[in-house]
Amino acid sequence: MTEVFSAYVRILLEFLVELYIYCFLVTLKLNRGRRFGLRVAGGVAVIVAAAFGLSFFYVLAGSTVWGRIIIYFALFSLTCLHVIFCYKEDYKTVLLCCSMAYAMQNLTYKLFLFFWTFLVALGVSDGWGDNFEIFYRLIYYSFYALVIVVMFFVYIRRTVNLLSDRKLNYRTLIISILVLGVTIIICSFEDVFFARLSSGGGENSFDRTEYLILRQTGNALSAVCCAVVLYLMYITMEERDLKREVEYLQYAISQSEQQYEISKSTIDLINIKCHDIKYKINSILNGAELSPEVIDDLKSGISIYDTKAETGNKLLNVLITEKSLFCEQNGINFSCMADGAKLSFLSDGDLYCLFGNIIDNALEAVKSVSEKERRVINLVVKVKNGLLIVQQDNFFDGELEFEDGLPVTTKADKNYHGFGMRSIRMIVHKYDGELTTYVKDDIFHLNIIFGLNG
Repeated sequence: MTEVFSAYVRILLEFLVELYIYCFLVTLKLNRGRRFGLRVAGGVAVIVAAAFGLSFFYVLAGSTVWGRIIIYFALFSLTCLHVIFCYKEDYKTVLLCCSMAYAMQNLTYKLFLFFWTFLVALGVSDGWGDNFEIFYRLIYYSFYALVIVVMFFVYIRRTVNLLSDRKLNYRTLIISILVLGVTIIICSFEDVFFARLSSGGGENSFDRTEYLILRQTGNALSAVCCAVVLYLMYITMEERDLKREVEYLQYAISQSEQQYEISKSTIDLINIKCHDIKYKINSILNGAELSPEVIDDLKSGISIYDTKAETGNKLLNVLITEKSLFCEQNGINFSCMADGAKLSFLSDGDLYCLFGNIIDNALEAVKSVSEKERRVINLVVKVKNGLLIVQQDNFFDGELEFEDGLPVTTKADKNYHGFGMRSIRMIVHKYDGELTTYVKDDIFHLNIIFGLNG
């Protein structure tokens, strides 16, 4: 039982602590599930108990290659399931993060073995006697803490910033995970067989120089393989990020063109109304009799200058007013009831982008609706029970498919169309909000909820 407990504490639990430290660091910016603390605590309790059960198997088969592979694969799989349970993320994203954490844990371990084997070869630990365990642990934990700090500032901090968009190159991801798996298998072979070749001074102490050289070569090779895996994963996300920037530039150009068309239509509408008003005023000045229909039409023309929205937010006023004029010219009924004063926590850029995309997406859908009575857009911004709620709905024609909770664009060019919905979700998540979209009775519904502090 002493041997089981020793394997449990000094090997399996130590491995889990190292792995979980890196898992925590690489998942810093992922979306956490509800009752995150309870999920973490409950999962850790299960995995710690499972590790204790595996310690019996470690005593029986830990000295074999496949025994070690089975044990560490089981612990890694349980860790992946635990992280999936704790975060509101796609399982592929979690697998990427956990694989990165495992690669960093193994890289740290191999770097330490390289360093420690070198110290043993120099005879640094020969005079430690009964204090060997104390000095060994002090060196091990200090080395591990140093590598974590370096890894965080050199690699992790850059990498987690690339996880904001989960659209990954999964082909490269699979290759990276396969390379990691092969590396772990090679490491298991290496550790087991070099432990058999070591002398009585420990599993990293060798009587023959060629064994020492082979051991250090194996440690260095394993460390390089793990570093290559981490580099491949980083390149995967960086490549995706560069592609995303290109998509955003294309999207920005498209939005500029669309905004130009809206502004041009608005100006054309105003010019037409002004021309009509001028003509009717001249008729009055010339003594012409105006019918009630002409007078009503004149009033309608003048009313265009009284369409300024009053929401309590100047930026939203400008946006709603412009979109309303466009809707009037295109036969679209745009209804807006917004408490814009409650949107002050949003930056001007985010507010314009959020509501601009919401309304533009609705306009795109409604313009293709043939029945006039269904060319309707409703927008509501209200506060209820300490929550700021944004609701938008509109009719649409055709079928609408959803992917990852968002409607899939029906446009032929899908490279950047659909970016508007992703931009909406990105802004909502930036302010810790929740976005839901669904279809009911041929009506598209978009709901956003923000928590209000104070």
